[in-house]
Amino acid sequence: MPSRTLETWPHGATALDTERTRFALWAPDAQHVSVELEDGVSLPMLPQANGWFMVIGQCPPGTRYRFKINDDLRVPDPASRAQDGDIDGPSLVVDPRAYRWRHPHWQGRPWHEAVIYELHVGVLGGYRAVEKHLPRLAELGITAIELMPLAEFPGDRNWGYDGVLPYAPEASYGSPDDLRHLIDSAHGLGMAVILDVVYNHFGPDGNYLHHYAKAFFREDRHTPWGVAIDFRRQPVRDFFIDNALMWLLEYRFDGLRLDAVHAIDDPDFLQQLAQRVRRRIDPARQVWLTVENEYNQASLLEQHFDAQWNDDGHNALHVLLTGETDAYYADFAERPTEKLARCLSQGFVYQGHVTRHGTPRGEPSSHLPPSAFVLFLQNHDQIGNRAFGERLVRLAEPQALQAATVLLLLSPMIPLLFMGDELAAPQPFLFFTSHHGELADAVREGRRDEFAAFSAFADPHKREQIPDPNAPDTFLASRPQADPAQGEQTLALYRQLLQLRREHIVPYLPGAEALGAEVLAEGALCARWRLGNGQELRIDLNLSPHNVEQQPPSAAQRLFEYPAQAFERLRQGTLAPYSALVSLDAVAPTPDLDGEHP
Repeated sequence: MPSRTLETWPHGATALDTERTRFALWAPDAQHVSVELEDGVSLPMLPQANGWFMVIGQCPPGTRYRFKINDDLRVPDPASRAQDGDIDGPSLVVDPRAYRWRHPHWQGRPWHEAVIYELHVGVLGGYRAVEKHLPRLAELGITAIELMPLAEFPGDRNWGYDGVLPYAPEASYGSPDDLRHLIDSAHGLGMAVILDVVYNHFGPDGNYLHHYAKAFFREDRHTPWGVAIDFRRQPVRDFFIDNALMWLLEYRFDGLRLDAVHAIDDPDFLQQLAQRVRRRIDPARQVWLTVENEYNQASLLEQHFDAQWNDDGHNALHVLLTGETDAYYADFAERPTEKLARCLSQGFVYQGHVTRHGTPRGEPSSHLPPSAFVLFLQNHDQIGNRAFGERLVRLAEPQALQAATVLLLLSPMIPLLFMGDELAAPQPFLFFTSHHGELADAVREGRRDEFAAFSAFADPHKREQIPDPNAPDTFLASRPQADPAQGEQTLALYRQLLQLRREHIVPYLPGAEALGAEVLAEGALCARWRLGNGQELRIDLNLSPHNVEQQPPSAAQRLFEYPAQAFERLRQGTLAPYSALVSLDAVAPTPDLDGEHP
């Protein structure tokens, strides 16, 4: 059925009915503004208070338009709901009520049921192509897909973090209704859909706001992407908060993942966004808000936000699986098993502890439930920010990777998979863009310069081998396919583990709490949690190639073992190399959350 509710936002073009559209633009530095239509008609906009311009015109949905600033600059609508072509093309009037939803009564899923599958829409072929993957993902046990950013970006190849028109879904992937159809189909299979949104910066090409709204930015603060966005101004806050609401209401996304919120230089914006989302969305709907946050601000997770991506947990696991200690892994080089133990028992590793840079990082997190943390073995960043985009199947001992997968999928933290994990896909996920000219050269050379500090790339000839982000082949090489030798076996493992999670763990995650994690040896630990039904969940993990002494659980239900006969070895007092054993016990001991500092 079509949606009959008209959502109105201060910014952009709102189709009032089948013939009329209201256009609004915040342009405090403009003297006058008009709407230029495709047929040459110009609609002068009326100045309003506080730098706003507005006009209502006889423009049906589908009308192409641009804003004309001071008679000499023609720009797309910064709140364009769709583009006719690329970022510099005309914007389109869109009526979101026209789409006929097939599953209008879908209310979402509780957060603790989330098993997240992160994917890149473009790599998989667009909105309609992603839709074809949904049945197999649902059958596997995936309960939510997370789409990397969709905001319109320059060209047709990009991770999505260079978006400049945050209200317009990327046109090269399909139409807005193609995106709605994808979400609608996911809901029909019982799957939630999360969108990764970028509110900390705009991309380097195609952003015209500084020409007519300099107040959108603050020259006194800079980010890795340029001058900071000025979230102190309410029109700026509204621009992004209304964008979040648009995705949740008009497209019926079930959740948002806010990218790099540590780069948002305003202590109140995130809380205001979350509060307005919670007030505006029907409380019967299950809407999820998660963050990526280098600052490990546990306080954000105490009220309105559901979870944070747990980079600490990933980093500790990566060091144990690969032995790599460069870059951000350096903070996990010493005693990585202790750090993983703290992650499993307390959430964050760094909770105010001092990093290698001599600065404290993080807030205490042991009071938060395990479901406040999204755990992963890899994601787009951790693969694609490598010079050659290698996945763990190329870097880790296969048996150790299988054991770590058991931990990922059967711990009470919320698991996230990256597309292709379940297939043991050997293809890389590379950093790709489709810039041109000087910007393309700067991106290519800048990426190679980044790796000059690494000993492996001290030789300039080695750096020349790093794939050019702008080459079409770089994008094409990133499409995951099942490994012919390990794909079926890995898929069967994921399917079995997710069934066990669904039956034995997910129903009892509400009320779950950590009971502690004991380091047995470097690479080996035992972690315990009390589930909401009183059972103790125990995971014995050994990512090392050595036998480790360990006492078996008493009177416990054996839930899963890897490899075969691992429980028999444990019964004899030995935790086998590259093993993971999961058991459930009705008796739960007193919590012990103490841990050593890094």
